[in-house]
Amino acid sequence: MDRLQELFDMQRKFDLEVVEKRNLHNITPDEWMQKETLAMISELSELLDEVNFKWWKNPKTVDYQRVKEELIDIFHFFMSMCLKIGMDADEVYQRYIEKNKENFKRQQGLSQKRGYAVSELNKE
Repeated sequence: MDRLQELFDMQRKFDLEVVEKRNLHNITPDEWMQKETLAMISELSELLDEVNFKWWKNPKTVDYQRVKEELIDIFHFFMSMCLKIGMDADEVYQRYIEKNKENFKRQQGLSQKRGYAVSELNKE
């Protein structure tokens, strides 16, 4: 089995258990997206706290194990949101491939979308 698909299957199983155990059957897809976006923002904030973004404070030693934990928390919510809108691992993979190609085109000045190419930046 594909590793990404395995993770999506695990997340689907977890999401179903949360809905059952917490009696969350009446939450609409739009509400789920709002709730999980807020949860992801919360996890992103926790990640920021781990990497010394507060330039006005004395820096602490970065605990990369905690950084990794926060990244996985973010990934959990990302997968859950994908599942809620009907995206499976294959679609995420395909969309990533397409977007990655477009991002390279933008940097190379080959995209239909203007304003990204490094060559344009150097002309100013």
